[in-house]
Amino acid sequence: MAAELSIVSGMAGRYATALFELARDEKQLDAVKSDLEAFDALIAGSKDLERLVRSPVYGAEEQTKALAAILDKAGIGGLAGNFLKVVASNRRLFAVREIIRAFRALVARHKGEVTAQVTVAEPLSDANLGALKDAIKSVTGGKDIDFDVKVDPAIIGGLIVKVGSRMVDASLRTKLNSIKFAMKEAR
Repeated sequence: MAAELSIVSGMAGRYATALFELARDEKQLDAVKSDLEAFDALIAGSKDLERLVRSPVYGAEEQTKALAAILDKAGIGGLAGNFLKVVASNRRLFAVREIIRAFRALVARHKGEVTAQVTVAEPLSDANLGALKDAIKSVTGGKDIDFDVKVDPAIIGGLIVKVGSRMVDASLRTKLNSIKFAMKEAR
């Protein structure tokens, strides 16, 4: 048990661990994970929501009130909804995306899945995502893969994949930087 929970640390890890243990005991891991991922997608898609979550200007009461309305409209309730309200009332909403990431890692470890963090310049098509899943599955010995895909236009093109302690950086930005460095050395 302790080894299972040691993959997360810090304040976000403590919140994620508490939620994980509660969701596991209530047999609601998949439902909570799904609701948290839906909330994370809402934050990623709305600058206003991101500002509400990250800004220290809003008090706990304001954040909790606004969050309750957003969760109602999004249909996020139950254990995940209550958890998010507690996080807001404790003035920890700024760390909610890290909490969600840690929770996903705990669920993946519990299910024997491997989490792959993928950074791409633009969203992947279903065909490309499927090919990437197959490639990573072959490298991890056929384990199920839980993808955490982040879009970062700054990498220009290509992708960066991190699975456990292994990382492959095939981004165009890295390749251009290495060419620039090689050209400086050649002078």
